[in-house]
Amino acid sequence: MQKRRLGRSGLSVSSIGLGLMGMSEFYGQSDREESLRTLHLAIEKGMTFLDTADMYGMGENEKLLGEAIRDHRREDLFIATKCGIQRDPANGRFVGVNGKPDYIKKCCEESLRRLRIETIDLYYLHRIDPATPVEESASAMAELVREGKIRAYGLSEASPNDIRKAYKVYPLAALQSEYSLFTRDVELEVLGTTRELGIGFVAYSPFSRGLLTGKVSPDTLSEEDFRRQNPRFQEENFRHNQESIRKLQDIAARNNLTPLQLALSWLLAQGPDIVPIPGTTKRTHLNEILGTLDHPVPFLEFVHLDEAFPRGVARGDRYAPEGMKRVYIPPVLSGKE
Repeated sequence: MQKRRLGRSGLSVSSIGLGLMGMSEFYGQSDREESLRTLHLAIEKGMTFLDTADMYGMGENEKLLGEAIRDHRREDLFIATKCGIQRDPANGRFVGVNGKPDYIKKCCEESLRRLRIETIDLYYLHRIDPATPVEESASAMAELVREGKIRAYGLSEASPNDIRKAYKVYPLAALQSEYSLFTRDVELEVLGTTRELGIGFVAYSPFSRGLLTGKVSPDTLSEEDFRRQNPRFQEENFRHNQESIRKLQDIAARNNLTPLQLALSWLLAQGPDIVPIPGTTKRTHLNEILGTLDHPVPFLEFVHLDEAFPRGVARGDRYAPEGMKRVYIPPVLSGKE
């Protein structure tokens, strides 16, 4: 497993990280023991950039990671977690976004306890709080760095304006946002901003919630799977999106790759500052992800993919309406220019 640097922060991580969200909830019933085995395998294979959040499983995801890393050398691992999204403890429903300094510091202490570590390597504000100036949130993060409780901080789904405001207070190491063949909005403004400032880019959902793998369909999703409300999985949108997925399958087949591997190869090829964090709960899927690194893809195939997947080719938003309120949409796509 090669390493990639997070911008100019001086921090380096495995070139592919692992997103843990699905190991606790959101994608239906989870298998805790298989998740632990998957985590151990990932670490053994050099996938040492491990990404969680306090809202995944209402803290249970962090506890899971804390248990998984207990018998591994801490200095070999790079642990990232997030705060800022509040949920009702009684029912798990979304309550709001909180970027207030006191809240950030309180959440950090709780995450350290659940993870059973002394320092978080990368701590994100999960979403920008519209009621709190981002400069105040950045100041709290800077204090945590100075106190040694985190090594670096980042933002998630932030606008170029908010990135710049936070950076002036204290340089952030990474921005985490969705990026895949089906979600290329960040190419319009965000990537230019992070590259100008020397900020690493962490790409979550590189397979568009499994859509690009060609293995997921609406009729196979369990009642607990949040993708049942995802617009891209709605019947008409799903049928439309299959046209693009068939093109991905054709290009993958002629290169002896799975669609998942080709989609990940394309993302890795978008720049050395891009670090994908695909999520999985099973060792079989993890091995497929890691197999991507064994199969170089001719550059011309990436050109064909760019032609087959122009920005906006996917039909349907990447979140239900409530979720879309909390992510940055470039003005040219939102119609607010």
